[in-house]
Amino acid sequence: MAFTSPTFLFLFLPGALAVYWLCRWRRVRELFLLVASLVFYAWGEGAFVGLLLASILTNFGLGLWLERPRSGWRRTSAIVAAVMVNLTPLLVLKYGGFLVSNLNGLLALFGGTPFSIPTWSLPAGISFFTFMALTYVLSVHRREVAAQRDPLTLGLFIAMFPTIMAGPILRYRDLIPQLADPALTRGAVTEGARRFVYGLAKKALIANTLAEPANAIFLLGQPDLSAGVAWLGLVCFTLQIFFDFSGYSDMAIGIGRMLGLRFLENFDYPYMAPSLRAFWARWHMSLSNWFRDYVFLRVAYPVGRALQGMRSTRLQDMWAYTAATLSTMLLIGLWHGASWTFVVWGLYHGLILSVERTRLGKRLERLPRAIQHLYTLIVVMVGWTIFRASTAEQVVSVLASLVGLGGGKGPSAMRYAGGDVVLALAVGVVLSTRFGPVASARIRARQERISGIGGLMLSAGEVAGVMCLLLLSLSWLSAGTFTPFIYFRF
Repeated sequence: MAFTSPTFLFLFLPGALAVYWLCRWRRVRELFLLVASLVFYAWGEGAFVGLLLASILTNFGLGLWLERPRSGWRRTSAIVAAVMVNLTPLLVLKYGGFLVSNLNGLLALFGGTPFSIPTWSLPAGISFFTFMALTYVLSVHRREVAAQRDPLTLGLFIAMFPTIMAGPILRYRDLIPQLADPALTRGAVTEGARRFVYGLAKKALIANTLAEPANAIFLLGQPDLSAGVAWLGLVCFTLQIFFDFSGYSDMAIGIGRMLGLRFLENFDYPYMAPSLRAFWARWHMSLSNWFRDYVFLRVAYPVGRALQGMRSTRLQDMWAYTAATLSTMLLIGLWHGASWTFVVWGLYHGLILSVERTRLGKRLERLPRAIQHLYTLIVVMVGWTIFRASTAEQVVSVLASLVGLGGGKGPSAMRYAGGDVVLALAVGVVLSTRFGPVASARIRARQERISGIGGLMLSAGEVAGVMCLLLLSLSWLSAGTFTPFIYFRF
């Protein structure tokens, strides 16, 4: 069930919130929210809700098992087993076909008999709820939290409907205390509703509008792609993926606030970053922080210790950083999909991040801020070309066209740049900067200074603006074709 579907917007969400707000007993409220979350998931994924339930019950048992006193290899073996239990369904369902396909390619070189490739649909959100479960068992293993004795509470953490499909990836220790005492205030509900509408507008008015030209242009072959058309498609996709995913995050965070909960922020104007390193500190922050804590640091420290015999401490740190960065970004690439284009995309980012750690990175920091931003945008957009393409041939075709090596026999850029696309591009560029929050902060500051009728008028104007944005988004959704959230497939 997508956040933008009529069923969710007009039936599920209002009904779920109304019942949740009316519940006065904590246990009844939590039980209802868990049941509502399972219904939400089963609505779109059907029988795969059984996999979600199995994950909840399995991790409940694993948490109690990991809490038992152990030391040495027994302790290590226990967490390795717990991690593999969680990862096995993800590896089989998401990467099984990819692995068998590549194995068949190797067998064909040596005249072997290929295996039959299994076909199955990938459960939406499996990467997200698997990582949520891993966060719990790893936290118990590290003695950061006590094992949960209540399967209902753990189930709610793993399966909560605002975050199960595309995050943000929450931390167990951050959310559980909030579930015990949610901040259900009028201010929180108002703030959450506003944030939800902003996210809906990002998705409906900007991301969906830019998806059409981006999809059409990336389907063109190199003979049809001129440089102008290729750049238009790439800019459209660059803004589409940001407003699509940040829009979903805003909607999830907004629902969380209406439930009295505070979720992690997931984006901090990443296209304003002065380096790729800063970009990853601002893009999909819950995922970046997860991989930093559970992968990067777990690779960097052992490699650093293994290289302690090197004469140069700087080189030792550099090699440790490079090994950890390439490993982390490779896994981040694979996390996004079972395809060689995602592998290349991850390694591409890992390589650039490693280069930024050298003296070249220091020189970059001394350049004017505008040049740093331009460099980051170019690096990120080249990466999005690899990310968006479905084959290596398509990557080469688009990149060649970007530098003027395309045939240019297809339609001109004007074919795709209609009035709605140009407006969405303009608004998207502006909202990718800090213009929005700065303007909002000024309005709120003025609102606090002005009392009486003036203050009421400003408040009424803000409410009217949000309502107009909501109505415009709903009308745009009803008139357009259905465009699912990009990150649902991950």
